[in-house]
Amino acid sequence: MNEGTSESLRDDSALALPCRGLSRPQAWLKRGFDLGLALVLLLLLWPIILVTAFIAWRDTGESGFFVQTRSGQYGKPFRIVKIRTMRRCEGVMTTETTVTDPRITRLGRRLRQAKLDELPQLYNVLVGDMSFVGPRPDMPAVMDTLHGEDRIVMSVRPGITGPASLKYRNEESLLADVADPERFSREVIFPDKTRINRRYVIEWSIKKDIGYMWRTVFNH
Repeated sequence: MNEGTSESLRDDSALALPCRGLSRPQAWLKRGFDLGLALVLLLLLWPIILVTAFIAWRDTGESGFFVQTRSGQYGKPFRIVKIRTMRRCEGVMTTETTVTDPRITRLGRRLRQAKLDELPQLYNVLVGDMSFVGPRPDMPAVMDTLHGEDRIVMSVRPGITGPASLKYRNEESLLADVADPERFSREVIFPDKTRINRRYVIEWSIKKDIGYMWRTVFNH
């Protein structure tokens, strides 16, 4: 989806976002928390990010940073940044990743397990593309399938973690056990994540955000 398509998505009154979600004070509080914490963590962790990216470059033979367009708040596209954990594999074209995906390198698997590949997203949080907590950013084509009340999940910035991410923290293992991972993700997992994310937005509180972050870091 190009930027012109995104503008149409946001301006189409028939697909307008519901007039609910975070109030302006809540949005300011959430953004202020994100901005302050992202700045502190980037100052502390930038050496680890650079070293990890260098190792990933040596491991994959490509840039250590993986950059891809995702759908952000109100459908606005942005470029998400992650540590590269996969290499090109001829004949493998699926958009869904499982734990047995041959494109994931041995080092990349360890980085994904430790969530170190997510660290560059601190930059996305700092510049306002993402939040620490929220619906995971998906491909524009996937988010374009949301209609009606479900589009409330796009009223907040996508997050590094969140209630749906925690429930499906082992999603790659789950997809490895089904015959058609893409169909299962589209027809089962995505609708359930949407339901969870709708509730997250409607019932948002900074206390819950901190709780989701705590569970992400300390509950394995």
